[in-house]
Amino acid sequence: MKISARNMFSGTVSKVVKGAVNAEVDITLKGGEKLAAVITNESVAALGLKEGKAAYAIVKANWVIIGKELHKVKMSARNVLCGTVTRLTEGAVNTEVALKLAGGSALTAIITNESTKALELKEGEHACAAFKASSVIIATD
Repeated sequence: MKISARNMFSGTVSKVVKGAVNAEVDITLKGGEKLAAVITNESVAALGLKEGKAAYAIVKANWVIIGKELHKVKMSARNVLCGTVTRLTEGAVNTEVALKLAGGSALTAIITNESTKALELKEGEHACAAFKASSVIIATD
């Protein structure tokens, strides 16, 4: 599968909780990290999602927020994945931030150059990525 989104994580569905319209789907990534997605019940049925099924979690780089010391921060974004900054590519307005997560997965974010400076991001340092469960797209083979 080829997609334009920079972040595609391979994992296994670990939980599906259905509501009236939407479902919360938890996915455990191959490296052990967990993330949550909120999708429609119709999508859950169409994809055949159930505990133990292989799935991909897809997140566009511009939906990702980067921060430092987010481990205990209270916020509405359900997904916080931390790792090491492996690359910073500065453009005219934005910086591409590449993280290697603790479990080995790579994550890319696009943030403004001003944010990069304010956070004092540097390669080799620890940083965290946050994104809302509603920003996660799920795919299956």
